[in-house]
Amino acid sequence: MSITKEQVLEALKNVDDPDLHKDLVTLGMIKDLEVNGKMVNFTVVLTTPACPMKEMIHKACVNAVLHFVDKEAIVEVKMTANVTASKNTASLLPGARNIIAVASGKGGVGKSTIASNLAVALAKQGASVGLVDADIYGPSQTIMFDVMHEKPMIRPVNGVNKIIPVESYGVKLLSIGFFADTSQAIVWRGPMAAKALTQMFADADWGDLDYMIIDLPPGTGDIHLSLVGAIPLNGVVIVSTPQNVALADAQKGVGMFQLPQINVPVLGIVENMAYFTPAELPNNKYYIFGKDGAKALAEKLGVPLLGEIPLVQSICEAGDAGRPAVMQENTPQSQAFMEMASNVAQQVSIVNSRKELLVSSC
Repeated sequence: MSITKEQVLEALKNVDDPDLHKDLVTLGMIKDLEVNGKMVNFTVVLTTPACPMKEMIHKACVNAVLHFVDKEAIVEVKMTANVTASKNTASLLPGARNIIAVASGKGGVGKSTIASNLAVALAKQGASVGLVDADIYGPSQTIMFDVMHEKPMIRPVNGVNKIIPVESYGVKLLSIGFFADTSQAIVWRGPMAAKALTQMFADADWGDLDYMIIDLPPGTGDIHLSLVGAIPLNGVVIVSTPQNVALADAQKGVGMFQLPQINVPVLGIVENMAYFTPAELPNNKYYIFGKDGAKALAEKLGVPLLGEIPLVQSICEAGDAGRPAVMQENTPQSQAFMEMASNVAQQVSIVNSRKELLVSSC
């Protein structure tokens, strides 16, 4: 007996998206379904190319057809992605589907390292990514992307001169470091710094982006408030290290973004310098700064733990050399960054889905 499209779709209703908790057919994620005898071909359109559940969903689709339709079916599933977008598109960034801030309660926890590797990891997984170095007083992304000597070009776009972001490792980048002498301290009052930040968004031709990553200054202050007032963020990633003093400041950072007047979704916490693993003992983990501090904080605050990044000298060396550590293939640190990026993308999709449900119920 020939297999029908109706049978296949009915079978795939048994496969749920693990984040959105609805079946793939209802969510409209099944496309280009073709049936020819025992041959079944279709595409699953995920909400992000960085989906950490990709393999699980692929296997579940194949098994659903074999179990509910025909155990002799030959099932070919193509996995692709269409990044979900926030409904509140910023006028300053009309082409950015999702805007994610990376913040920390205090300096010295590796926030900029996390931001750069997050951006490159998302780009490696197939997304179009931009990065704004909004750490006005201590810009470092030009070093981390090896573009210290680059200068953004200006070109007319629809009759208006626009800054063209510098591209490196698949990421479009702008930093105050391109426009100021980074060997000198940048002494600006809050309004001046906020205006410079706004110009990097409004006066640049970013094009279409799946993700815009914003590397914020440490702490809480004018830049954070100005950013939230100007741009509707999809969410914020909080970076901490395992020490109690860093965790206390991370908790303050989470609290700031959860204030009613700010109300930015906290996507989760990343624990940087989580443990040390010697190269000669790859299965050993030494928790130099304490163990499970960020995990306990995430559980306490009811937010996800997005990743645990090891304390590895090559991460620092990679940043100084202008080649983010996630570019190192098949290393524990690159795998940790890739997993972190997948978890961030996953949380963005969940936040967007909740917003859609909220809008549709109004």
